[in-house]
Amino acid sequence: MPESPEVQALAETLDGRLSGCRIQAVDLVEFRAMKTRDRPLSDLVGTGIRGVGRIGKYVDIALDTGHAVVSLGRHGWMRWTEAGGGADDDTQAPALVVLTIDDGTLALTDAGSWVSLGVWLVDAPDAVPAIAKLGPDPLDPTFSRDRVDHAVAGRRKQLKAILQEQESFAGIGNAYSDEILHRARLSPVVHGSDLDDAELERLYEAMRDVLRDAASARRGIPIDRLKQAKIDAMEVHGRAGSRARCAAGRSATSRSAERVRSTVRTARPGAGV
Repeated sequence: MPESPEVQALAETLDGRLSGCRIQAVDLVEFRAMKTRDRPLSDLVGTGIRGVGRIGKYVDIALDTGHAVVSLGRHGWMRWTEAGGGADDDTQAPALVVLTIDDGTLALTDAGSWVSLGVWLVDAPDAVPAIAKLGPDPLDPTFSRDRVDHAVAGRRKQLKAILQEQESFAGIGNAYSDEILHRARLSPVVHGSDLDDAELERLYEAMRDVLRDAASARRGIPIDRLKQAKIDAMEVHGRAGSRARCAAGRSATSRSAERVRSTVRTARPGAGV
């Protein structure tokens, strides 16, 4: 699932490439990807692109009038092809929406067995209901400790679930929640209400540092390599059965329903390793 550091790098690359360009043609390959039925995708033809940014896990394409907001969902991504660069092959994720720009094509892809990618044409990004409900973004330079206290302290809910709850913190998913909790030396199953002040401070610092370091490390990486760069950089997530690359402790494996989750072995929930 795309998360904020990789989506930030994607948006920065697209902003540098597409700003000032004009959309020449559109192709809605999969109608279920279009979420605003009253504004057809064909309205984009001839529209200029003012810039590309990120809001949580969403990509915001600012247009001459309005915005095209893209949710990458669980398996979505984007693929840029220079004009004359050749057709897609069968090994690539299928394109659900294709925008022809001045000097190339931008394909919105989804590699999943069900459609999770979505596109909205709106006057302002917060017209997308999920964006209107987003919590504070740890990549925002103004993100502060009091935001963590407000979202976490006193809550009878597991930390990993809180971190992935977009109304609490925008942009964090399954992978980075594991990385943050490992860095903070906190168990994913402890409740927010069980954390003391020192543990809340460790959580805040880990959220800030893990995500900002990741965003900085991804900057400038080609779009088609960003997902692999994320996988390669993980300290604990997805490394079940292998030794975590951290001197602070060892990772243990627990299975929860359909996925493997790396957890930090602790003496008690919330204690340091």
